[in-house]
Amino acid sequence: MTMEPPSALVLVVEDEVLIQDLLVDALQEGGFQTMIANDGAEAIAQIDGPLSGRLSGVVTDIRLGVGPDGWAVATRARELNSAVAIVYVSADSSADWPAHGVPGSVMISKPFAAAQVVVALANLANRSDFPG
Repeated sequence: MTMEPPSALVLVVEDEVLIQDLLVDALQEGGFQTMIANDGAEAIAQIDGPLSGRLSGVVTDIRLGVGPDGWAVATRARELNSAVAIVYVSADSSADWPAHGVPGSVMISKPFAAAQVVVALANLANRSDFPG
């Protein structure tokens, strides 16, 4: 009996439920497993939690309300795993990405097609150092 390898686990960090649902649906259709965080504090708790060793990617909005923003979320994920794929989605923070984004990340401006996020993660997954 052959076992399917576990699919890559991606944390979706988005405070707008409609966008969150759109991203989760597209990622799951693209073969990714997903976890959800509604704000930066919840995201960092999940990154530091028991599944952190399986985390292959993070898709995060930048402005997440009170608490840590998407820049901080991505930085924490990279502190624990230097190869985790990071995709930022933002309506107004794209200009700050060169200064605040982690190296090797992708910025996608809102509005976007959900397929853009799936393709960005898949492209990052094709790197030889991508876990998953």
